[in-house]
Amino acid sequence: MADQLLIHDDIKLFTTSDKFFLEPTINPTETMVIDRITGVATVEDTQSVKIPIPASAYKPVCGFLGTIKLVSGLYLIVAKYRILVGTINGQDVYELAGYEMIPFSRTNTHLTSKQVEDNATYEKMLRQALETPGIYFSYGYDMTHSVQRLYNVAADFTKMGLANRADPRFLWNGHLLRDYSDPKFSRFTLPLIQGFVSINRTTVNGQQVTWSLVSRRSVDRAGTRFFMRGVDTQGYVANYVETEQIIEKGGQKTSFVQTRGSIPLYWTQYPNLKYKPHMELSHEDHVAAYSKHLIDQHQRYGNQVLLNLIDQRGNEEDLERGYRAAVAAAALPGVRYEPFDFHAECRGMRYDRLNVLIDRISHEQTEFGYFMANGGSIMMQQTGVFRTNCVDCLDRTNVVQSMLAKRQMTAALKMLEVVKGDESNPKLDGLFNTVWADHADMISTQYSGTGALKTDFTRTGKRTHIGMIRDGINSLTRYYKNNFSDGFRQDTIDLILGKYVVADGEGNSVPSPLRRERDWKYYTMPSVLLVSMAMFAASAIQPECYDTEALLFMLFWGATIGATIAFIFKHGKDFVDWPRLDAGGLAASLAQPPPSL
Repeated sequence: MADQLLIHDDIKLFTTSDKFFLEPTINPTETMVIDRITGVATVEDTQSVKIPIPASAYKPVCGFLGTIKLVSGLYLIVAKYRILVGTINGQDVYELAGYEMIPFSRTNTHLTSKQVEDNATYEKMLRQALETPGIYFSYGYDMTHSVQRLYNVAADFTKMGLANRADPRFLWNGHLLRDYSDPKFSRFTLPLIQGFVSINRTTVNGQQVTWSLVSRRSVDRAGTRFFMRGVDTQGYVANYVETEQIIEKGGQKTSFVQTRGSIPLYWTQYPNLKYKPHMELSHEDHVAAYSKHLIDQHQRYGNQVLLNLIDQRGNEEDLERGYRAAVAAAALPGVRYEPFDFHAECRGMRYDRLNVLIDRISHEQTEFGYFMANGGSIMMQQTGVFRTNCVDCLDRTNVVQSMLAKRQMTAALKMLEVVKGDESNPKLDGLFNTVWADHADMISTQYSGTGALKTDFTRTGKRTHIGMIRDGINSLTRYYKNNFSDGFRQDTIDLILGKYVVADGEGNSVPSPLRRERDWKYYTMPSVLLVSMAMFAASAIQPECYDTEALLFMLFWGATIGATIAFIFKHGKDFVDWPRLDAGGLAASLAQPPPSL
């Protein structure tokens, strides 16, 4: 399992008028040279490279992340700062804490004024994507693969560079590294994952144990809460996350993998200013898409238990029925559907009812097991996974996944002879709850824009009224972001993942998607609403006595406010912040096209 090819972890970046030079700081034997004019990159013997600037004229960087094309041309992206998270399998893992984008072009004089504006917008998108919390890397540990997969690969696999052998599903900067797949770049290309990593060294009953939680978000059908739902024709689902719990004790280690992902049917829930937009199932072949997704999952992970936590009545009922019908129609071997109406079962803060579900699937948890190795010897393999979902695959999903992980951790610590019987360790239990709640917040922030709901239960083991108040605040924040800022956030994801590629001559010979104009309603109606509210307030405050004329004024402006709000909600989609790059084909998939932006 040892990763033999380490990536350069400290680099001197020299920038001249026509080239970038990336030279390792410690004992350099090779230097990466990138031509700023042609974009051609090479790796040369350090002794043969003549850098035409003083040896002190460099920027210290901690990783080469790739390049991307914007309107003005290519940009170099490097990791500037890092935060040590911990050590897995003897290799340090870091969180990205700072970066730098450097344009290949030295000026923008070749651009029109509009193109300069567009380029600045793309730069802003890229910065937001790179500043999203939860981006991680390692110079020697393959963050894109689970421990079990790393133990089951061929010997030649470990001789490849980390970026070359990375699971493309979880390689967050795969598009940025698209031109650097040649093995000669292997020690420079630094692969990133987005998700969550927590590594914790602790003492349990006098024994040193490292407990880690690693979540990897998929680049396929990646996006924001309301703009990415369901499945696509390739079988990829929105908000797909692989979560791995790793326990290390000396040379022994265990790994337990779970997955989450949007319900694998063709369904949408586009924002329209309503708190809960209507969910729509399309008339496409759901069974084919569901089958493609589950066959892929079965090949990768083994048997599947589909834990569906959505409501079986009300707004979510059609989605549950559609999922159940697809499972029955496909009748795939090794797949079991387990619905559990989370809200109905746990009504009145009765979260102890979740034990009903856990007991229901306890047989499969024992049957699937978990991975265990002692040194280089495999002791056990995990033969199946629980694929959990709710509507967003965030709040309810995280609660259930943490309960499954807790049971596996208890079993693994017994197997490792760290604990005996059913004894508990308050310190470890508190750490477990805190980390899983932090995990929920991180995955939720990346998908919905806010921290998770129901984390009071994950942190304390019980539902509280204060937790419900926090959930209310988070829900309101989600409402605002999902309606008024997620279009731009969706664009940032599409840009960095290469779902949208800036065209040559964009904004000049090629139309720019950034310049679509808003409908008149977008500008007029909010202005009317503000004026009406101001006039109503003035009518209510200024009169010394409230005669018939004053009351009529108040009635008129009050009616205007009501009519304006009703108009805005009736035409809600016209006021939503829609993605401008439209890389996912949202416009084509809407029953009514989104407003022109």
